[in-house]
Amino acid sequence: MHIKSSIQIQAGQASDKGIKKLNEDCMGIRIPDEPLLTTKGIVAVIADGVSSAEAGKEASATCVQNFLSDYYSTPDAWTVKNSAHKVLTALNRWLYGQSQHYLDSHKGYITTLSILVIKSHIAYIFHIGDSRIYRLRNNKLEQLTHDHATQINKNTSYLSRAMGMDIHLEIDFSSFEINKEDCFFLSTDGIHDFIKKQEIQDKLCDISQPEEVACQQLIDLATQKKSPDNLTCQIIRIKELPQENINDIYKKLTELPFPPELSIGMSIDGYKIIKEIYASNRSQVFVVKHQDGSRPIIMKTPSVNYEDDPAYIERFTMEQWIGRRINHPNVIKIIEPPVQPSFLYYCQEYNEGITLTEWIKQNPKPEISVVIDLVKKIAAGLRAFHLKETLHQDLKPDNVIINQSGQPVIIDFGSCFVAGIDEISAPLERDKNLGTIDYSAPEYALGKKPGITTDLFSLASITYEMLTGHLPYGEKLGKSHTLRDFSQLVFISAIQYNPMIPIWLNGAIKKGTQINSDLRQQELSEFIFDLEHPNKEFTEEINLPLLQKNPLKFWKGLSFFLFIINLLLIYMAIS
Repeated sequence: MHIKSSIQIQAGQASDKGIKKLNEDCMGIRIPDEPLLTTKGIVAVIADGVSSAEAGKEASATCVQNFLSDYYSTPDAWTVKNSAHKVLTALNRWLYGQSQHYLDSHKGYITTLSILVIKSHIAYIFHIGDSRIYRLRNNKLEQLTHDHATQINKNTSYLSRAMGMDIHLEIDFSSFEINKEDCFFLSTDGIHDFIKKQEIQDKLCDISQPEEVACQQLIDLATQKKSPDNLTCQIIRIKELPQENINDIYKKLTELPFPPELSIGMSIDGYKIIKEIYASNRSQVFVVKHQDGSRPIIMKTPSVNYEDDPAYIERFTMEQWIGRRINHPNVIKIIEPPVQPSFLYYCQEYNEGITLTEWIKQNPKPEISVVIDLVKKIAAGLRAFHLKETLHQDLKPDNVIINQSGQPVIIDFGSCFVAGIDEISAPLERDKNLGTIDYSAPEYALGKKPGITTDLFSLASITYEMLTGHLPYGEKLGKSHTLRDFSQLVFISAIQYNPMIPIWLNGAIKKGTQINSDLRQQELSEFIFDLEHPNKEFTEEINLPLLQKNPLKFWKGLSFFLFIINLLLIYMAIS
């Protein structure tokens, strides 16, 4: 039996203006080619422009057409939810802005909108208004959406929520696993308000006719029942779900062979090995130079120890995919080879300089302003990951290069978590090559879901080390594995190692390295702000001696006191 590598559906749709002069409904289905079919999925959209609005037709058409184009233009590392919400928020703001041209803003660009996204084995629903999405499973029809309408009397109801009605978008969202042979039905109120649920169910259970014919028959039935509205519906049947087995995955991942064991002087695809920078049981890193005379670059190759490990190979190939999508001066850049590689490897720019680990050793007593400036730039690089819904997960001094211009550059994508890719199911256990335990947030050891604050924990730990040469919990963090272990950890005040650190700066770092992620700053920008601005919360949280609260003031006061003592001693000696 042939294994299908992509989801397959049968779909049909139909629309009619009914007895109205104008059809203000709009609909659309898009089944993209690969790789979008895997990374973004299939989309079905249906919209019903509000009849009482002067621009209902334009509103529904704008929503359907723009969503189908803009959704597929969002970064493929983004989750379905984030991608859709970004597009819908922009659409809603545009519609609302257009509506302000009318005296009554409720008579402008207003439409209902219901969206079904099918990605991998999951269905995602976004809904506002009173169009509907149903699911037929095991011959039983279930309404999946809730009508946003207020019933005035038996024959009259008004929309309480719709696209373009309010500047603040409140849209329903849900997601669930789908089964093979699930059938989804999308309709506007001209259909479902005049056809009984049982009649729709019976029609969907009849698979003897094409989906478009079934849609038209439902429109005809609604017309017979004197529906006074536009009539639009869609049917999507799931015929195949992605079913790649481990052998199919392995075949795809091993299309490129592992490179041979490389040494200085050897060449591969026109790249000559200049020197080896790093080697471990997982990978090797070389400085190489192409025969075209271009400047030296870095080549990373996989370890032959994992030649038969699909999960490792997937992780390795993901590294360059992630790197291509992060474009920031404080993040290492992936270099595209001039020819198609004949082996599995990837290249990145060569930043001559030292690691942050070496910088810390060379600067045992750095100026606080210099440290904060470096941390700000590292945070800016991290933010570039987070904007792509990607976590670095292995931020440590060894993974930051201070280049010859004095700029920090984040390297290594080997432990990154990409939310959009994590949504795609795979028949293999994905490689979880997480970061170094001394800098990793407790969430990893405790099996909790990581987030921005996990990268923030690592950044705060690095900040502490840059200022003190030590770690905020010493060696105990790396030895903690249970909730009880972590609850017994005590933050070591940075002031104990460096008395020149102000108490508010110590407090900012302490908050960033809290064991409970909810107690940390929730954004990188918040952490940076706390590093640069004295926070009253940190200066009053504990009653410390002046030496620890304000070292500069203490030493100035002590110097003045000693000066007075010396004057008195001189006076006594003279007299």
